[in-house]
Amino acid sequence: MTNSSNDRDPRGSENPQWIEDAKAEASGMAKEGMKHPSTKPVLAGAAIGGLAGALLPVISLPVGIAAGAAYAFYNRIKR
Repeated sequence: MTNSSNDRDPRGSENPQWIEDAKAEASGMAKEGMKHPSTKPVLAGAAIGGLAGALLPVISLPVGIAAGAAYAFYNRIKR
């Protein structure tokens, strides 16, 4: 049995589909700004993460913002 990239990726492609979806979504958000349907949920996730970062002593505000935005973005891509 060989250890090729096809063994790890059942679809057999170099890039999984979610990476292409994430690129397209981020590009659309950058081009359309607040008019894009994913911008507001991602900003809301950033705000929630920022609030968590401000309240919790373990993480800082920038880490909370980045984590909240990343989580909201991931949930938009996953659908």
